[in-house]
Amino acid sequence: MTGLRQHLRLYLVTDTELCRNHGLVLTAQQAVAGGVTMVQLRAKHATTQERIAMAVALKSALAGTGVPLVVNDDLDAACQADADGAHIGQGDMAPQKARALLGRNKILGLSCETAQTVQAADPIVVDYLGLGPVFGTTTKTDHEAPIGFDGLAQLVALTTLPTVAIGGLKATHQAQVFDSGADGQAVVSAICGHSNPKAAAQLFKHTGATP
Repeated sequence: MTGLRQHLRLYLVTDTELCRNHGLVLTAQQAVAGGVTMVQLRAKHATTQERIAMAVALKSALAGTGVPLVVNDDLDAACQADADGAHIGQGDMAPQKARALLGRNKILGLSCETAQTVQAADPIVVDYLGLGPVFGTTTKTDHEAPIGFDGLAQLVALTTLPTVAIGGLKATHQAQVFDSGADGQAVVSAICGHSNPKAAAQLFKHTGATP
């Protein structure tokens, strides 16, 4: 998908609890103003209807920025809100079914934690892979053991798909993320938990290597 590798460069995953000081929409707007290139709505404890409302509000806020919005796990919410796509994990809906629901013109991301799942990902079905966790993180507790940057590089080498590193990453890790071959990094608390989301996002512009 044209431009997707660039969109993955600084990928914000929302956390409604961490975003409570500014609110979900303002946090995302400020983060995009600071350099975020893609936004994922993740609201684990919300209902589908609540996710639809959140996604509609985010889509409206991001209109004209060129920054795609994907919805985590909830294909119904992604479709009903007409988001730019969805992101699923290994324990969620099968990628083929997700693709059938989304259609060909939407983005579909898939989380992969092992060499086996990376190699099993079908480039005809999936548009990008989320690889990790690089580090352990309190924002997502149901993950495998951290793989570190060596493990990340090994997974990146197994696929031709665009990739985004996930798991406990901060601005200081940017050079190592790009050195691993990943196209970008997904962040949660490094931006959502910050008193100034725009300034937090800008740190990623000024830290580490640029590919």
